[in-house]
Amino acid sequence: MITKQNSSCYNWFKSRRRGITTCTLQLESSLVSQSTSNDHNLLCLSLAEQLIKRGLISSAQQVIRRIIANSASVSDAISVVDFAKFHGMDLDMGSYRAIIKKLVQSGQWQLALSLYCENIVAAGIDPDSDVLNSVVICYCEIGELEDAMKHFDRIFLMDSVPVKPACNAILRDLYAQERFLEAFDYFVRIHDAGVNMSFSSYNILIDGLCYKGYLNEAMKSFEMMRKISGLTPSLHLYKSLFYGFCKRGWVVEAESLFEEMELQGFFVDKMMYTSLMNAYSKDKKMKMAMRVYLRMLKTGCEPDSYSCNTLIHGFVTMGLFDKGWVVFNQMIEWGLQPNMVTYHIIIRNYCRDRNVDCALTLLNNMLSNSIAPSVHCYTDLIASLYKENRLVEIDELYKNMLENGVVPDHVLSFILMKKCPKGQELQLALMVLLAIAKNGCGIDPLALSTSTTLNATGDLIKAIELLLGEIVKSNPNLANVAFGVYISALCKGGESEYAFLCMDKLVSLGCRPLLITYNSLIKCLCQEGLFEVANSLIELMQDFGTAPDTSTYLIMVSEYCKRGDIASAYGVLDQMDMRGLKPGVSIYDRIIGCLFREKRILEAEVMFKRMLEAGVDPDEVVYVTMINGYSKNGKPIEACQLFEKMIGNSIQPSSYSYTALISGLVKKGMMDKGCMYLDRMLGDGFVPNAVLYTSLINHFLRIGEFEFAFKLVDLMDRNQIEGDLITYIALVSGVCRHMTGRKRLFIVDRGSENAKEMLYELLHQRTLPLRKNNLKVCVNSPEGMKSFALKLVKKVKEIQFMPNLYLYNGIISGFCGAGRIQDAHDHLEMMQREGVCPNQVTYTILIDGHIRAGEIDCAIGFFNKMNADGCAPDRITYNTLLKGLCQAGRLPDALSILYTMHKRGFFPSKASYENLLKCLCSSCLSIPAFKVFGEMIAHGYVPRPYSYNWLLCILCEEKQLPEAHMVLDMMHETGKLPYKSTKRLLGETFHRQRELLFS
Repeated sequence: MITKQNSSCYNWFKSRRRGITTCTLQLESSLVSQSTSNDHNLLCLSLAEQLIKRGLISSAQQVIRRIIANSASVSDAISVVDFAKFHGMDLDMGSYRAIIKKLVQSGQWQLALSLYCENIVAAGIDPDSDVLNSVVICYCEIGELEDAMKHFDRIFLMDSVPVKPACNAILRDLYAQERFLEAFDYFVRIHDAGVNMSFSSYNILIDGLCYKGYLNEAMKSFEMMRKISGLTPSLHLYKSLFYGFCKRGWVVEAESLFEEMELQGFFVDKMMYTSLMNAYSKDKKMKMAMRVYLRMLKTGCEPDSYSCNTLIHGFVTMGLFDKGWVVFNQMIEWGLQPNMVTYHIIIRNYCRDRNVDCALTLLNNMLSNSIAPSVHCYTDLIASLYKENRLVEIDELYKNMLENGVVPDHVLSFILMKKCPKGQELQLALMVLLAIAKNGCGIDPLALSTSTTLNATGDLIKAIELLLGEIVKSNPNLANVAFGVYISALCKGGESEYAFLCMDKLVSLGCRPLLITYNSLIKCLCQEGLFEVANSLIELMQDFGTAPDTSTYLIMVSEYCKRGDIASAYGVLDQMDMRGLKPGVSIYDRIIGCLFREKRILEAEVMFKRMLEAGVDPDEVVYVTMINGYSKNGKPIEACQLFEKMIGNSIQPSSYSYTALISGLVKKGMMDKGCMYLDRMLGDGFVPNAVLYTSLINHFLRIGEFEFAFKLVDLMDRNQIEGDLITYIALVSGVCRHMTGRKRLFIVDRGSENAKEMLYELLHQRTLPLRKNNLKVCVNSPEGMKSFALKLVKKVKEIQFMPNLYLYNGIISGFCGAGRIQDAHDHLEMMQREGVCPNQVTYTILIDGHIRAGEIDCAIGFFNKMNADGCAPDRITYNTLLKGLCQAGRLPDALSILYTMHKRGFFPSKASYENLLKCLCSSCLSIPAFKVFGEMIAHGYVPRPYSYNWLLCILCEEKQLPEAHMVLDMMHETGKLPYKSTKRLLGETFHRQRELLFS
């Protein structure tokens, strides 16, 4: 029996009739007592009442449904509902559908949702597609997009077709939130369901996808609109796609669209020609860029400064200055005066070619011609001056920049921050923010309670936040830059939590953080090992309308490679491919360098080939990385071949590539060939520098050729080549390594004496007089070596090289290598007394020294002290301790360290995995050994034949046949075969197992 008391629908309507705020209609309590002019409705209600009395509820429901559907107003429909409830009758789905539709049409969305939630959802009734469509519209109208999307998905799950108003509502809200990728997914589903959307909907979607950089999706939407829906694209739509292609560097697609526009009769303007020229220039295809330029002239489009600057930039970037100057002169002939952009292009390329003096001259010409330089000109010049260590000129240039009223930006701040001493990041940020406030906002810094001489961190933060508040009030457009400077400083100082709080404040002000600000935070998170959080931040930045670029992913790849996590670095390449981003040469360079460090030479070669196949032109940096990698891994012939290939590809070698090649050849004992390339280097006009001398000195010290090493030191001094800190570190380390008093055996080719003399003669500049070498007497005994090492330390202090940490690390390493642990501890105390704090390298050297001395507990003690002092262990530290624990048979501790490494985002090296696998096998711990084996394979490390054969034998002995099968399969995949004895044992074990199964 249906009664009024148990009807939730009745209670719902009754409660809303007491005081509905969303509806202004005031209804009486009973339809029976209400007079109405609608005689037809009265007859229908009378019929329904008779049916109810006779118990024909289903028929009565159909009558009620028709009355509601035909009601002239919402109030009439609600009155009919009241009539039904008054007579104790529940509504059916058709009635609910009708009343909800009425409420939606009248704009009473909240009332419709309340009816839906309290009478359909609460009752466990499955709504039909019509109700869901209405609910979707309601949720969209009140701003609950996530709930709307859930109900929209339910329509598709029911194999129903959504109505066009619901589709429009969903897409409209997704567009408003710039969630264009999700909008595209829905658009495809809507299109596949047979719902034809309007031209404006296509237009907004394609425009948004191009803006966000989702060009593949934009192209698909464009094809859907043009070919399937039959709609004609507008000029604006063509331009959106075209500029998106040019920005991404998809010149083939841009050219194709360009031609299609001409065929459609659209006018191609100067801006489009210039954008296509710019895309070709970036791709280093200047012939194609010139073809577009001539085509533009032929159509009657006159070039402007932007067009000429594009060509000049393309030519000078490729080192074709002559052709760049031709365009420059042509520009003047046409009456187009060079502007700030023109000068900046040439200044940047002078700086890139290490011709900073010409760049400074050009800057002065700009000022004399009353052309105000931009902050970008100063940024490039300051970065170049830093590379040449011309610090005094940097200070003068920065002061001149501020005097000329130029506002520093986040990029300049980033350059200054890279050279900023540790702990002074906030002082630098305050200095830059004061300049932004003065030159950008007209704020007098003296009027604020800030000072560049503040020392306490708390006071600095307070001063910076006060300054930020003033900048936001005065010039909101500079808020992004100012906050970016502060956040970068916090990240550089390792204050990621404060940086996040600052980012939240920036977003709460309605500002969109700059890409470089996101990148600073991502780098900080990666350095702390929080890669998952970094990936989440990348997703978040996209939600806020900022797409990650190649710099973002370069940060991720660099940090993964520093940790030796090649698998994750490959994963970043996959992410970039999914987003349609083309990795730059820097990303490939990082991965190739990491692969060489891990001695994975074949994979490095494959990655280099992959780079070439992707159309990425290698630069000298990646060639030097490859040459260094071959040289350090004992492959000088391959290094020579690559060097010649580099020259064949029109990349002129620099002193860096020559140094890497010559050093590698000499270290491999191929001094004749090294001398040949040294002669070529001198012929190309390069003078041997401190890097080459230091590399050679370090090599001869390592092999015990002290006399020749110090002969080179003396020659370096006579050739007036100033040694740097690394030179002195190499000297101290080389001397300290040989303080044991024991003669070390080195295989020396006596025939190399002539080659050494040739090397010496090539390095020697005859313009300076010879001077007697008195260094030999200082290093003819262990005590003499110690005395000489201390003299070197004293000399370094006199020269005031900073920091001295690396020098002390060299001394401590030497003492540890000589087994003189106490002397190492004494120098550790000495460096701390002088205010030099030990770093990860220092602790790692001491841990390794104690391990070599058989003092594993002392090594663990230093590891714990390292953590207690707030010096986080790095990958090398973990690997060193793991090796020691394995050698000492401390398996539980070794596995604990392995777990901690994983937790910190580090992975053992191949040697560490080998040590651990060997230790586990010797203890017959087959399951942990099998897990370690799996990790090795996952990281691309192939165990030594002895190790995996041993593991196979243990698994067979312990009847772990599934695991043995897996090991065997994985080794077959890597091209490795088990020993004959192992095969025999495997066969016997499998045979016995079969007999047991069938017996």
